[in-house]
Order: sequence, then C-alpha cells, then structure tokens
Amino acid sequence: MTAEWAEFNVQINAIGPGYIVTEMNKPLIENEEFDGWVKKRTPARRWGNPTDLVGTAVFLASPASDFVNGQLIFVDGGIMAVY
Repeated sequence: MTAEWAEFNVQINAIGPGYIVTEMNKPLIENEEFDGWVKKRTPARRWGNPTDLVGTAVFLASPASDFVNGQLIFVDGGIMAVY
C-alpha cells in the first residue's frame, strides 16, 4: 500500500504495541506467573499503559510524520530490541 499511495501523500504506518494494560487482559495481569513473565521479558520491566501509545499516535497523525511511510513503530518497552 505504501508504494501505491505515497505519491498521493497518504502515509501507511502502524503501531506495534507490546503488552498493554487493558480491561480485556486483566486476568493475565492478575496471573502472577504470566505477569512475572511479561515483566521479565520486557526490558522496561513493566506492562505498558494505553497512554504510552499516545505520543506515537499523535506523531503519526501529525505533519511531523509526512515523510514517514511504510513503518511499523514498536511501542513495546523494548521487547523487539531483544527478541
């Protein structure tokens, strides 16, 4: 899509979230074994919060990203950097 739409000033990008605290995955957060696994695996040693995604979303929606195209930006506390 990037190759087809870039000439029309349409940017195709995505956010790749890590483990984010949400109501849907509350049972996973409350599971001590899984919670520990997430924190051990994530270099930031914590779950992400929905607000951690805001800056990247605002950047991608703003003119600051007009020449950013075809990117997947990971907001994952560093997981992809080590795995």
